[in-house]
Amino acid sequence: MKQMIVHCEPKLTQMALLEEGKLVEFAAERSQNHSLVGSFYKGRVVNVLPGMQAAFVDIGHKKNAFLYVDDVLHPNLEKQPKEKPPIETLLRVGQEIVVQVMKEPLGSKGPRVTTHYSLPGRWVVLMPNADYVAVSKKVSKEHERSRLKMLGEEIRLEGEGIIMRTVSEEEHPDAIAGDLALLREQWGAIRERAETCSAPALLHRDLSIVQRFIRDVFDPQHDLLQIDSAKEAREAEIFLEEIAHGSHLPVNVYQGQEHIFKAFGIQEQIERDFSRKVMLESGGSIVWDQTEALTVVDVNTGKYTGGESLEDTVTRINLQAAKEIARLIRLRDAGGIIIVDFIDMEQEKHRQEVVDMLEAGMSKDRTKSHVVGWTRLGLLELTRKKVRDDTAMLQAKTCDHCDGTGRISLLGIH
Repeated sequence: MKQMIVHCEPKLTQMALLEEGKLVEFAAERSQNHSLVGSFYKGRVVNVLPGMQAAFVDIGHKKNAFLYVDDVLHPNLEKQPKEKPPIETLLRVGQEIVVQVMKEPLGSKGPRVTTHYSLPGRWVVLMPNADYVAVSKKVSKEHERSRLKMLGEEIRLEGEGIIMRTVSEEEHPDAIAGDLALLREQWGAIRERAETCSAPALLHRDLSIVQRFIRDVFDPQHDLLQIDSAKEAREAEIFLEEIAHGSHLPVNVYQGQEHIFKAFGIQEQIERDFSRKVMLESGGSIVWDQTEALTVVDVNTGKYTGGESLEDTVTRINLQAAKEIARLIRLRDAGGIIIVDFIDMEQEKHRQEVVDMLEAGMSKDRTKSHVVGWTRLGLLELTRKKVRDDTAMLQAKTCDHCDGTGRISLLGIH
C-alpha cells in the first residue's frame, strides 16, 4: 500500500509518496513554473543547423526549444530511411510545426522537443503517428503480454500507435478501450487548435503534479491520498472519478493543527534523505555530490564492524548502500551519469550481488535507467534518463555567501 501526501500553498504544491511508510518520491511544482514536459506547442522554426542535424524552435518561452533530426523522422523505426536525411530537407526557417516537450529546460539549455507525439492515459499511451503496438516490459507474464498485444491491434486505428502500460495488466478490455477513446478526443482537440492559432502557442498542457501522480503511480482501490486543501481534494476526487469510475477510496482532507509533512513523518525523512551525507542503519554512510552533468556517490564503512571478516563487513555495507542508493536516486530524481564508489570488494560474486541489489531497487523506478557496470577503476557506472529539473534544485535558492557553490534548502516546511 502506498500513501500520497500533498501539501498545498497559494504558489506551491508539494507531493510526497510513501511506500510502507518510507519516502520514495518527492516532487514540487510552483504555480508560475508549471512543468513543460508532455505539453504540446505550435512553434516556429527559427534556426536550422546542418552541422548538428538539429533545429531551434520558438515555442513562446525565453529559450528556444531544441529539435534533433531523430525526433523529426517517423516514430516507427521500421519506417525510417536507412540513412538520416539532412535536417535542412525536413525543416526550413519560418516553418510552423507542432511539437511536444520531452525534456525540461536544464541549466543553460532550452527544452528539448519532438514530433513523436505521445498522450499518456491511465492504461495506455496513445502515439497518433507511430503505427505499432508495444507492451510495457514490466508486464512479465507471456500470456498477458500476448493478450494485451492482440487487444492493442484490435482497438487501434490504422497508422496509430499504442503502448500498453504496466497497470493495464489483467485489466478489462472495455476500460482500456475507453481510455484510448478519451486520448483520441484529446489529440483531436490539439489538432483543431493547431489549425486555428498562430505560432508560437500552447496547444495542450499536461496534468498538474497531483493528477500526474494519481495517473502514473496511484492505485485508486488500495492507496491512500491525504491533501491539506479542501479545494485540491475536490479536484483530486473529480479526477479519480474520471479514471476509476467510482471504484476508489475517498480522498482525505487533512485538518490537523500540525503541518501535514510533520504529522506523517515526512519532514524528518526529507531532512535526512536530501542531505549531502546520509547515514545507513548499519552505521555506514553515503556521501552524495551532484552537478549539472554528473552525480557521484561515495560509500563509507563508518562505525560498522559487525562482519565475520573484512570482506563480509564490506559486502554487507555495500548491499545496504545499494538498496538505499536506488531509493535515493528515485527520490532525488537524479539523472544523467551516476558514478557510485562502493567500498572495494575482492570477490566477483560479491560485486555481482551489489549490482543485483541496485538493479532490483531501481526496477521500481518509473524513469528509465541502466546499470552500465564496473569501470576499470572499480567504480559502478549507471545512467538515468533526465526529463525534469531536480527536485532538490527546485526547492533551493542560491547561497548569498558562496554565490552558488552551496545551496540553502527550501524542502518541506518553510
